[in-house]
This record gives sequence, C-alpha cells and structure tokens, in this order.
Amino acid sequence: MTDGTPILATVGVSKSFGGAVALRDVSLALHGGEAHALLGENGAGKSTLVRILAGVIEPDSGHILLNGRKQIFRNPAEARDAGVAVIYQEPTLFPDLSIAENVLIGRQPRRSWGRIDHRRSTAMVAALFAGLGVALDPARLVRGLSIAGQQLVEIAKALSYEARVLIMDEPTAALTGEETARLFAVVRRLLNQGVAILFITHRLEEAFAECQRLTVLRDGALVDSGPIAGYTPSQVVRLMVGRVLETLYPPRRGERGAPALTVRGLSAAGVYAGIDFDLHQGEIVALAGLVGAGRSEVLRGIFGIDQREGGTVHAFGREIPPGDPRAAMRMGLALVPEDRRQQGLVLDLSIIRNATLAVLRQLRRGPFSSPAKERAITAEWASRLKLKFRRLSDAVATLSGGNQQKVVLSKWLATAPRILLIDEPTRGIDVGAKAELHHLIAGLARQELAVLMVSSELPEVLGMADRILVMREGRIVGEMGGALASEESVMALATGQEGALGPARDPA
Repeated sequence: MTDGTPILATVGVSKSFGGAVALRDVSLALHGGEAHALLGENGAGKSTLVRILAGVIEPDSGHILLNGRKQIFRNPAEARDAGVAVIYQEPTLFPDLSIAENVLIGRQPRRSWGRIDHRRSTAMVAALFAGLGVALDPARLVRGLSIAGQQLVEIAKALSYEARVLIMDEPTAALTGEETARLFAVVRRLLNQGVAILFITHRLEEAFAECQRLTVLRDGALVDSGPIAGYTPSQVVRLMVGRVLETLYPPRRGERGAPALTVRGLSAAGVYAGIDFDLHQGEIVALAGLVGAGRSEVLRGIFGIDQREGGTVHAFGREIPPGDPRAAMRMGLALVPEDRRQQGLVLDLSIIRNATLAVLRQLRRGPFSSPAKERAITAEWASRLKLKFRRLSDAVATLSGGNQQKVVLSKWLATAPRILLIDEPTRGIDVGAKAELHHLIAGLARQELAVLMVSSELPEVLGMADRILVMREGRIVGEMGGALASEESVMALATGQEGALGPARDPA
C-alpha cells in the first residue's frame, strides 16, 4: 500500500490446541513489494500462523487486518477470494490433468452448451506464464514436471485468483541450485508487481539474500522482527533457538574400523553403473552430486527396495541378496528415505506406531505387541531427538515436517543398525535440530556405526563426511577426503569440470 498500510497483518493472534499453546500474542505485517522471512525452529508456531492466514483455522484471540480493516477468514476459500494464496512445500496438483486445467480448475471459461473452452484456457494460462517469465507449455500434463515446475504452476494458480499475498512454505527444500535461482527470479518479478510474500525457510542464506524483513518465532511467541539488514545469521540462530548454538558440525572422528559395506560393480540399466566403494565402521561417507545423478537410487539398490541388474553388496563379509530389504535389515542395515511422507511414514497412524514399525516383531508378547515397550522406545528416541509433540498417541500427520523427519529417524535407529543409509537427513529441519542431528549421527559413528549419506546441501556434505564420493550421470567420478574438499571441487566433479582439479578416481 502506498500509505505504508500492510496488505495483510495479524494483531495479537493466539491459538491453543487442547492444553498446548501454539501461538501467543503474535503480530505480523506483510507489505506489498516486500519479501518477509518467517523463521523459527520446527514447532515454533510457523505452520499454525500460516493456517490462520490461509483461513484453515481461526485464532482464539486477536484479529487479522486486510488493507487496514478487520477481516475474518472462516475457510480457505474466503482467504483465497481476499487475495491470500499459500504454496506448500509439497505441491498438491492433479498429475493427469494439464497445467492449464490445474491452474483454472473449476473456473475454466465455457463455450456454448457449457463446454470448456480449452483454447481460451490455454491462452489465459500462457499469459500468466508470460508475465512471470516462465517457459512452460500450458497444454502439457503435470505428470513428469519437476517439483520446481509444479511450484511455478501453483504460483500461476495463485495469480489467477489475483492473489496479493503469497505465502511460500519451504519452496526450495527439494530444488537444485539452478531451479532455486529460477524460482527466485519469478519471486522478484512478483515483488516488482507489488505482491507481498511471506517466505518460510530453514535456509538462512536464502532469507538474507532474498528477503527485506524477518520475523522470528520461538515456542509460539514472537521474539523479534525488523529489517533483515539489521541482523546477522548468528544473531538469528540465537533468536530461533534461545541459546548460543553449538557448532553446527561435530569435530572430525578418529580412525575408521573394519569394512562394514562392500559394493562392487553395482548396476541398474539407465540409472547407475559400475558402482564400487567400501564403507568402514565408524565412518561417514557422503554421496554427492546433482539431483538425478543416481545417488538415492544407489541407496535403494543397496537396501533392496529397487532391483539391481548387476554387482554385489556385502555387509560384514556376507552377501546381501538383491531385492530383499528384509535380508538387509537382518544383516544390520537401515534406510532413512528421502521422501518421508510417501516412503517413511504412515501418516494416519500414531507417533508411537510409526516409531516402532521396524521393531514390532521384537515387541510381541504372543500374538500381541507390548504397548508399554512401544511407548518406552518411542519416548526414548523422542527425548534423544528432541521431538516436539503434544501426545505420543497423536497421528504423526499432526507434526511439523521436521518433527516427522525425526520420527522416521527414530523408527530406524530403534533397530540398532550397524550400517545406516540416510537420504537427505536434514531436509526441512531447522538449524537447531540440524545441529542436534549432526551430533547424534557423529556420536553413533564413534560407536562404530557405518553411515552412507546422501545430501544436496554441500555444507552438510563437507561438514559431516570423512570421505566424499561424487556421482555424475550414474557413475562415481571422483573421491576426496572430507577435510580437503571444498564446494568448488565437489561441484567441479559433479558438473564435469574436473580438468583443473587433477585426475579423478576411475569408477570402473
């Protein structure tokens, strides 16, 4: 607004669920043409505030101002009609409909006899993409689009409702660097058009690069807010966690032990080939590379979720039969998958049941499992991982994304694995929880756990790994010690620019 009035604001908003206070007297103002970072640990109240702004829930006290006037959003449709749109971390589109159909669903222009005018729909969406500077074909199906592409479709949908406030929840969590750059180019175009953007992220470097203001929540309360230029990342971390954070990455570990995992000639047609490496007890090895290099697929092939066509995998000298996850588990392997919601959790089940799914056989008394043992195991790992929850009997779907990730971890750590395969371990986890998780993994490695890790965050790879194996187009193209590696050297190998770095290890 030209007079300085925010487009959307909350004034003294509070919200409780049962006896748990989720928000306590929170005031927030979103101005046109400004990107506002909403920061805080998992469970700080960010999701609750977003749900109030989106009309999903109503506050217990306080109110919302829209262009300076009190407003009540009784449901998401009312918020959307008022110009408030939310783009969630995981897009919710219909894969077998076209992009244009997804953008205009339920509102497509009609021809005579009520028939949908597909040509006009396509033209309308093409105009939206042109305004965003996006090269997407409105007529193509959504199925097969990258996460970044799906988010651009969600943005176009929001603008088709003439949204003046855009709330983006962890928009870059699953994107490559190039996809992130393209997304932020679109964000800057929207800011130039006067849209107000609320940006929720755990990546502080993105907040400082792209946002003009910030608000920090902790335990449901607002602890600080102001122009982002007045803060440093370390100050923001202290505000988020309420203490001086210990170093994000633990010190390097000592000597490695005996070989735990031996991989030779692992291949899957069109995905990866000739994968050779050893993983030792007490060692953390990272598979680095660009998205699509085959890193996650190698982990799935080792564990037996995906079939492999060639090669062998041995755990402590015993061969793991291909395509047999149960055998892998019996031999001490555990796999924490990248997609926690689809592959790691049963969202409608309780926290307790999710955390003990992998050890149910050990908890049985006759035909039944022991509820007391289930609760004890869950409580132990909830404490060790600092899980934030109301009741362990609540559905795991009620937790924030970072806390859901902790439940997946607890499920597999409860099996007392000897070899941990972990894919994107801190995706969607706040900086305080990241530090805790890094120290936990390092502590387990000191107890001779062998860890094979996939991470798209290069600082995490460099900070955690004793050795780094770099993959490109399904092959290991280089190996380096974690202490000697740099972001530049890893990316040079990952992108095929390693000529200036000397010879890379021959994967064959």
